[in-house]
Amino acid sequence: MKLENVIYKLEKRLKEPLPGHDNFYTKIRGSSLKRDIPDINTTKKSAVLIAFYPNQDEAYLPFILRPPYDGTHGGQMAFPGGRMEEIDESFERTALREAEEEVGLKALDVKILGELTEIYIPPSNYWVKPIVGVLDYKPTFFPDAREVAEVLEVPVAHLLRPDALTERKISIRGTRMKTHGFEVENQWIWGATALMIGELLEVLRND
Repeated sequence: MKLENVIYKLEKRLKEPLPGHDNFYTKIRGSSLKRDIPDINTTKKSAVLIAFYPNQDEAYLPFILRPPYDGTHGGQMAFPGGRMEEIDESFERTALREAEEEVGLKALDVKILGELTEIYIPPSNYWVKPIVGVLDYKPTFFPDAREVAEVLEVPVAHLLRPDALTERKISIRGTRMKTHGFEVENQWIWGATALMIGELLEVLRND
């Protein structure tokens, strides 16, 4: 998918009501997304940056693989991002700062296009705001080894393919369950990040 087409669609659609996560969740699970959402003031606040950039005229997105560690999100795929700090005046600032710290994206070079629907992650008690932006050049990534095991550069066209969304059985805290996610370069994107991708793709597919 051409970057110019992505920008055109996002600049228009992100100003309109967002589809949210329920449509995507229902499609992959056969039931609506039902969660008790706590007051945001009782949660840990965070933001991620969905940063489009050109690569040979095609739109790409960077994902990060978290290093394995004894925690909720160790070894998982995600967008660059992290916890809101006291110095951050907004979710946008959090997303830009964290992306610069984690993978070396220059915050001043990112044009913010808007945001997607926030999502609550119960296991870690995080309230996450996805911020959508774009760069006008292909960046060089400098991953912080303490927080990033690998940066994966993924063409948007790959995520739009019908066979990108697949089902797997995974083990979560000792319980085996089926879930859907996206196959990317022999990695598996599931959970909250997959829901963000699902909403993003719905926005891009709709005129």
